[in-house]
This record gives sequence, C-alpha cells and structure tokens, in this order.
Amino acid sequence: MMKRFLPLVALATLTGCVSFGSEPPPFLMALSADEQVAGGSNRSASIGQAITIQRPEVPQKLITNRLPVQTGETTIAYLADALWVDTPNELFRALLSETLAARTGRVVLDPATYSADPGTIVNGQLHEFGLDARTGEAVIVYDAAITDANGVRTRRFEQRERVFAQDAQTVAQALNRAANRIAVEFSDWVSA
Repeated sequence: MMKRFLPLVALATLTGCVSFGSEPPPFLMALSADEQVAGGSNRSASIGQAITIQRPEVPQKLITNRLPVQTGETTIAYLADALWVDTPNELFRALLSETLAARTGRVVLDPATYSADPGTIVNGQLHEFGLDARTGEAVIVYDAAITDANGVRTRRFEQRERVFAQDAQTVAQALNRAANRIAVEFSDWVSA
C-alpha cells in the first residue's frame, strides 16, 4: 500500500496540483508614463551627454511590491490585494526615464545596460510612495541629486493626490497621476 501512495504524492507535487499558498490578487499594479518615446525613434549622444537615472534608495517599508498605508504617526499597514508588478522604486525610475526621454529628446540609459559612459547620473531617495489614510491622499516624496561635470545639485519633489476610496485600483491610479506630475517637473529640472 505504501509503495502505491508515494508515487501519487510525488506526481501531485510535480504537476503543481497541490497548492499551499494564498490566492493570487485579482490584478497587479503598474505605472504608465503619460509621455512616451515614439516607436522607431533614433537618438544619439556624445561622450558624457547621456543621462542615467539610478534606482532610488527606499526605506524598509518600500522594499516590497506591496502598497504601504500610513495609518498613524508611527504605524504603517499594507493595502489589501494591492501588489505592484515590481518594486515601487524601479517602477518610478522607469517612469522618470521614459518621461525625460520623451520630453527632452535626450539619450536616457538604463543603469543595468550602460557601458563605460553613463553620462550625467541622477541618484535619489524615494521617501514616500503610498497612501496616507489620515489625509486620504496618495503621496510621493522623492529627493533627486544630479552629479555631472558642474558638481552636484539636489531637489525635493512631492505630489499628493486625493483618493475617495481606499482600494488597490483607486490608489494605484492616484499614484500614477502623481508620479507623472513629478516626472514632468523632474524632466524640466534636469533640462535646466
């Protein structure tokens, strides 16, 4: 009897028929740039003229694909069924890169793919990227630092977007709108 039982358990485990995890969320959230580079566009840059936006540093609450909710002065929860397709800092970096390239025509390199010359480098810290339940707002706070031949310059970007429901889809859309507003301000600042 035992000999017949073991192969059945092994077969069920290998085929994925047995699931001990939780149910997946109904959808995953992403950011989408309002302004995008047109397909087939060619761009070039001389040595030192490209720009590379590094993945922003984040506090512990954002080292996840979950959406943080500030519930009190010192308390944080995570919104139910709200999962990003990637970490917020990578999604935000990609949106900044796409918007900057579309609005300025500059060559914007991905930090994972640039070779010997990253050009101007933008570092930063993404302090907030979530929901403040106390005010009913989606909040993004990003400190950027540009390092180039002229030295270093910094700027804080902050956007808030009112939300009227605290569900994944509503909050993700509010964060997307706020992130796109920051991306426009950011591209103007980088180009100045």
